[in-house]
Amino acid sequence: MIREIIEIDEEKCTGCGLCIPGCAEGALAIVNGKAKIVRDMYCDGLGACIGHCPEGALRIVQREADPFDEEAAMEYVRQLNQGANADVPESGVQNTKPRGCPSAQVIQMSPCAQANTPQSQTGSNLGHWPVQIRLVPPHAPFLQDADLLIVGDCCAVAAPDFHSSHLVGKVVLMGCPKFDNAQEYIQRLSQIFAQAQIKSITVLEMEVPCCSGLSQIVAAALANSGKDIPCARTIVTRSGQSVADVMPKTGLLS
Repeated sequence: MIREIIEIDEEKCTGCGLCIPGCAEGALAIVNGKAKIVRDMYCDGLGACIGHCPEGALRIVQREADPFDEEAAMEYVRQLNQGANADVPESGVQNTKPRGCPSAQVIQMSPCAQANTPQSQTGSNLGHWPVQIRLVPPHAPFLQDADLLIVGDCCAVAAPDFHSSHLVGKVVLMGCPKFDNAQEYIQRLSQIFAQAQIKSITVLEMEVPCCSGLSQIVAAALANSGKDIPCARTIVTRSGQSVADVMPKTGLLS
């Protein structure tokens, strides 16, 4: 099929490897001193790795390639994180170094804190990993039947009660609509909304204008997914106060 996929300019590539942690799907490897695509089916074509290349050697092109297989990619990353020599790059040269982004390893945890207990003031209510929107695969088990908390990065710093009031019982996805690619967020959230049986969505935004794009991203992803998921929005002020704002039932902002 013809689709978008990463292309590497070997003249510009220095083999620094900075692009590799930026690829949550493990599609890149350093082979003979140059970045290579391990297998086309591991590359989602979103280009999350591009901004990590200091030489501008990466770009997105359209060419004939195998369809992206997220399940196979995540299994490959899991094997790499376990130190397995999991695959052979399409160049035919074996890369024996474990690589891929360790932050993309899906983990479910038992939160230390519980709601309405003294411990919830100091303990952690985080029940899974990863938490960044771009690193969470749509098939992650913790997404099934989840109440999502989609958070602007700065909220966790500004809200003193983030763990005890906002995070209890929720699966958190974090991102910054100002500095990250909105279309990447829309595509990933669309996949999550379409594939997982999400029960509810709460958007936690800062009061600053640049953060308001997060609810617009969620609205666009809901429209793309065709799902009708109850949504609510909470605004966090720079002084740490929280103000609830219920979104329309369609999840779309007026």
